[in-house]
Amino acid sequence: MLLLGLDIGSSSVKGAVLDGNSGKVLSSGFYPQKELQIHAPQAGWAEQDPETWWSCIQEVCKELFQTDGLDTSQIGAIGISYQMHGLVVVDKDQQVLRPSIIWCDSRAVEIGKRAFTSIGVGKTLVNLLNSPGNFTASKLKWVKENQPEIYEKIHKIMLPGDFIAMKLSGDIRTTVSGLSEGIFWNFKENALAQMLLDHYGIDESLIPETVDTFSRQGELSAEAADVLGLKPGIPITYRAGDQPNNAMSLNVLRPGEIAATAGTSGVVYGVSDTVRYDSQSRVNTFAHVNHGDETRLGVLLCINGTGILNSWLKHNLASHLTYEQMNQEAEEIPIGSEGVIILPFGNGAERVLCNENPGSQFFGIEFNRHKRAHLIRAAQEGIVFSFKYGMDIMREMGINPSVIRAGKANMFLSPIFRETLAGITQTPIELYNTDGAQGAARAAGIGVGHYSSFDDAFEGLSLLEECNPDSSKSAEYQEAYDKWLEALKQHSSAVE
Repeated sequence: MLLLGLDIGSSSVKGAVLDGNSGKVLSSGFYPQKELQIHAPQAGWAEQDPETWWSCIQEVCKELFQTDGLDTSQIGAIGISYQMHGLVVVDKDQQVLRPSIIWCDSRAVEIGKRAFTSIGVGKTLVNLLNSPGNFTASKLKWVKENQPEIYEKIHKIMLPGDFIAMKLSGDIRTTVSGLSEGIFWNFKENALAQMLLDHYGIDESLIPETVDTFSRQGELSAEAADVLGLKPGIPITYRAGDQPNNAMSLNVLRPGEIAATAGTSGVVYGVSDTVRYDSQSRVNTFAHVNHGDETRLGVLLCINGTGILNSWLKHNLASHLTYEQMNQEAEEIPIGSEGVIILPFGNGAERVLCNENPGSQFFGIEFNRHKRAHLIRAAQEGIVFSFKYGMDIMREMGINPSVIRAGKANMFLSPIFRETLAGITQTPIELYNTDGAQGAARAAGIGVGHYSSFDDAFEGLSLLEECNPDSSKSAEYQEAYDKWLEALKQHSSAVE
């Protein structure tokens, strides 16, 4: 059996076809080659057209299926990974009513803050484990308040992965894990978060029916099969947000295990078997992909301004260089970037800063001393230090990683990034040959019953590289972090 995984990101859509028996990747690709555009009609807004994701999937599948010797008739299951926290709304004819309000959009921050206070901080955290914040439920409330003519036409609301599953199958469904990421799930009652729906005046009929994360969630329709060049009837057997899926793709399923990613945004994701929440909702607790009879919760630290900062520097200061060449330039600069400090928070409201949006800040630049390489290194250090700040909050919650697992991709391709993260957190890093699309494909194999266990699904996963902390440099990393933290304190009221 072959397994197809699709990963719908805000930068691109990735795809992978795996041999279900060997775990070998037979074909992989992404589209577009340039990053997808994020539209910002107003400051703090971030939108994408869901139909664009569907068009990208069609292009990715064309690329995947051109691989010599690939027999698409052997594809036996489809898995979906998707950018979290987005809002997609459709009418009764399954037509999109407005662009998706995606994860880094900040317009609903104040709505979430008011709900947090009105419902009661304690009651909200005990039941929902998070502030309503800037999550999907609050974005829906924004539509209700500001675009009532659109809201009245809504038949169902969806997360981005639910939308793609709808395009594949014609069925509108979601998962408990997905509902939890939108703050639609009450963990104490193990049911839909009626208390928040009532507070926002949202009819529960707008919420799709739920299916298990690993299950037969629908079948590829004849129409979609024709468009993609596949046979109809292939079961869709998995869907999950990109960060729970990233953890799944790294076999991070057990309490105490940690996964990380550093694409457009950066995430550290720890698994817990105990109900935990941060009193300020700076890191967030959601249902993990294997949450069910046993408690398996994912505590998620998200930094919006991660790879997007590195990308901004490349496009504006180093467009003639590759990312590898940028990394080589930065390696000439010592730890601490000789006084240059960069705060990476320039991509919307940051949950780790209590939903403040301070913007990115550059400090300490001396025109007669510093050059582009200092900025490149300071950017990577600033991203790592934001991880360190958030991981300290996770430690306060009892999550103490013994190892960080990540795919060898994006910012983890940079030696400076890896060494700085291992050094400042004093935690070894393991890099694997996987990505979100491969993880979704493996998970599809679990959902369809091809694999007898999670361990069986990960036999094809290979450790590529390890990065261990260099204790001889720990004092230098700590000094650089302390200076960075002092700069953050000056520009964020959320940091004491």
